[in-house]
Amino acid sequence: MHAMQYTLTLPADYDMEIIRRRVRTKGHLLDDFAGLGLKAYGIRERGVDGAPVNQYAPFYLWADPEAMNRFLLGDGFRGVVRDFGRPAVQHWQGLFHRPGPAAGALPRTFTRRTATLAEDADAATVIAQAIAGHEELATTDGVHTTVLALDPRHWELVHFTLWADGAPEAAGDRYQVLHLSAPGTDRLGTGRQW
Repeated sequence: MHAMQYTLTLPADYDMEIIRRRVRTKGHLLDDFAGLGLKAYGIRERGVDGAPVNQYAPFYLWADPEAMNRFLLGDGFRGVVRDFGRPAVQHWQGLFHRPGPAAGALPRTFTRRTATLAEDADAATVIAQAIAGHEELATTDGVHTTVLALDPRHWELVHFTLWADGAPEAAGDRYQVLHLSAPGTDRLGTGRQW
């Protein structure tokens, strides 16, 4: 399992209806994309839920890394590059994935929070503690899906959680979900991935 996100930061006066329309007309194209676990089409709007900027920032969970490559080198991503320029694509090794009590509902928001491991920290211990936190979070009312991933280049943990309704403020940066494509959540497995 791999997690992936790119962010397109847009001008402060950008009409976010353009992004909403784009997702309404093109979002369904990944509803059956082989190898994709899920894609949450997320946006942040300046001044809404504490967002300092306008962004289009979709989040992906890939069941198959070859599918991730096929997407990044395919026509869909070419359209993003054509319309907005080629963004930096962040990707992380998936450590944990679990659906929550609200997995049957369409998520309205997702959150992203990062935490850098201290230089003197034992990585396995910190990761085990973070997984325990996600195991507990996965039982929380309103949680659609929770994910923990690792960037070993920067030794950073990334916490993603999809929420059926609004997310708690302390959960991290909040994104509004415009559409969810989830063709392969059953292939992602659950629990520990390492």
